[in-house]
Amino acid sequence: MSDSIEMGLELAKESMDHALDHLASELSKIRTGKASPGMLKGLKVDYYGAPTALTQVANVGASDGKTLTIQPWEKSIMGAIEKAIFEANLGLTPQNNGEMIIINIPPLTEERRKEFVKQAKALGEDAKVSIRNSRHKILETIKKEVKEGFPEDAGKRHEEDVQKTVNGYGDKINNLVSAKEKDIMTV
Repeated sequence: MSDSIEMGLELAKESMDHALDHLASELSKIRTGKASPGMLKGLKVDYYGAPTALTQVANVGASDGKTLTIQPWEKSIMGAIEKAIFEANLGLTPQNNGEMIIINIPPLTEERRKEFVKQAKALGEDAKVSIRNSRHKILETIKKEVKEGFPEDAGKRHEEDVQKTVNGYGDKINNLVSAKEKDIMTV
């Protein structure tokens, strides 16, 4: 096998893995009506003038299926945490009891659930586009190598292998999205 094809296949696979990981991360941020610390993943808090991840300044947990708790390590940043939650426009209202911040997760309406399903499907499509872009790059590499003397039948086999890999990643994406859809639509 040509070194550039081998390297291209590795890079394409890494890129596809990254797209799958990114999709899983983004899907974890979509509300399902159940309290999950992942809902606040990526939230930045103004901590002494620097945007800092919420998880680096507080413990975030779910006390039950409908309530998130945020226990800041310093009481002085409770206001900054509340402000960050409001500004993130998550549709959540934090309540400060002086010791911790409590967020009650409101039940989702049918309309809101359908919006979240659309959002999940759009994220799945974005991941598929990324996978197809990776496929396109490696196929170009294979075609270039065939033009430069790499055996044509071996090139065709590599193209078929790439397509099988892409189909496998497409199935994984579909499974992730349909699992999230089921989770969102479960009342």
